[in-house]
Amino acid sequence: MKILVPVKRVVDYNVKVRVKSDGTGVETAGVKMSMNPFDEIAVEEAVRLKEKGIATEIVAVSLGTAACAETIRTALAMGADRGILVETDVDLQPLAVAKLLKALAEREQPGLMILGKQAIDDDMSATGQMLAALLGWPQGTFASKLVFENDGLTVTREVDGGLETVALSLPAIVTTDLRLNEPRYASLPNIMKARKKPIETLKPADLGVDPAPRLTVVSVVEPAKRKAGAKVGSVAELVQKLRTEAKVI
Repeated sequence: MKILVPVKRVVDYNVKVRVKSDGTGVETAGVKMSMNPFDEIAVEEAVRLKEKGIATEIVAVSLGTAACAETIRTALAMGADRGILVETDVDLQPLAVAKLLKALAEREQPGLMILGKQAIDDDMSATGQMLAALLGWPQGTFASKLVFENDGLTVTREVDGGLETVALSLPAIVTTDLRLNEPRYASLPNIMKARKKPIETLKPADLGVDPAPRLTVVSVVEPAKRKAGAKVGSVAELVQKLRTEAKVI
């Protein structure tokens, strides 16, 4: 079974995000970038399935500028077999990403696609669901456990009320939650091997997709800074401040 794993290049989670001075977006110039953490979990799960003999090939896919090839190399160092870069300078939004991934799925014919449940830059958590709808495939979102049985897949997913288990037929879409696994660190030998693994470069036009944005960002602003706290000298003073100054939300 072939597994397709989309990986996104985002601002590293250890970096303090800064808004551009003109309010048009987040500053990325000179900022450390890395693979989206949820996508790392997706790659790790695919590699584990290959180690169990369930998967035969892992294809890492990234969409964006030429720099996204670095993110694919990271996935290759973790254990993916080859990569596909859909190169574009367009600011891709979830629907465009889902359409591009749909075209790649029809081209590659995978038995399973594993995505991170969301990207930490926009927190949309929509691409996997849109992709499943476009392909007409069953989906198991926010997965914390995968079990392959016969010709299908059982997914334990995290929901507001606890855990829910769904049975999916293949091919299927799975999006990963934090508790699915802990991604491995790529060893130096695997990093060296990753340099020799192939990465195919395509354009959106090659897949018959127009990635033009449908949403317009009006402005981006930083969250309001919290006001400094204050000390009180007694319980009576505290009660008085609660009565006169505290706001009811």
